[in-house]
Amino acid sequence: MIQGIGTALAALLGLAFGSFLNVCLSRWPEDESILTPRSHCRACKRRLAWWENLPVASWLALRGRCRTCGAWIGWRYPAVELAVGVLWALVGWRLTSELVNPALPTETFYFDLVTALATFLFLWLLVALAALDAEHLWLPNWLTLPGAAAGFLIFAAQIVLFAKVDAWSSAFSILLGRLMGIVAAAGLILVIRWTYKLVRKHEGMGLGDAKLMAMLAAWLGLPGALLSFVLGVVLSAVFALVLLALPRARRGSASWAMTKLPLGGFLCAGGAVSALWGHQIILAYLRWQGFA
Repeated sequence: MIQGIGTALAALLGLAFGSFLNVCLSRWPEDESILTPRSHCRACKRRLAWWENLPVASWLALRGRCRTCGAWIGWRYPAVELAVGVLWALVGWRLTSELVNPALPTETFYFDLVTALATFLFLWLLVALAALDAEHLWLPNWLTLPGAAAGFLIFAAQIVLFAKVDAWSSAFSILLGRLMGIVAAAGLILVIRWTYKLVRKHEGMGLGDAKLMAMLAAWLGLPGALLSFVLGVVLSAVFALVLLALPRARRGSASWAMTKLPLGGFLCAGGAVSALWGHQIILAYLRWQGFA
């Protein structure tokens, strides 16, 4: 009962924050304020009624169109709201499944709570970056760099407040290892970028992807970031093969090889999977290889 209520509450909060994210995603590229004016139709500028701002439900009721001018609202709106809602519901389910244990130590309770709240923020950032990259091939520095800093600071706070380390030197070593992982994750993209440019004589990967990998490593550690990278590459390859099988999707292009794909969006998808199930996936892989 408690687990169901907690999951539902997390899902509803996710839908609400997903709706707010849609406002941000519509206004950030236009350099508009996310606070004013109130929500309105981007085509006819009419201010929306309260019931037109209900996550997913309003889009379905309006059949994806403005009730005044009939302008198409777009699939991104319900997709983003559902993505945040579902991801937060999964975190809420996991959190409440642990908190209902009466034998749970108080320290573990607070650690799990802080971890869940941090994961909410991380997943929200990933959905934001994935949507921006999918629509605009844009991974803004003011999201990836503060996101990386936030991930590292939250990890540092967890180490200082909750981890049982023998001395400050041990805590420093752990934090230094996380910093090295951040540098290594970003360096992986930079090496690939440099190699591609050397071979193909033009840019094949933006610096935003390197900063995104740094953010993933700050939140997930180097193993989690590498898992995100592998999953992202696989997803992008599958997506490219699907496009290759659809002639209409590439009609009018000067060259199929020059088609740009939003790798950052696929890295974000891999990051979400890694955040939720990365430990289990990595452990299963190590067991399969005989290392665990």
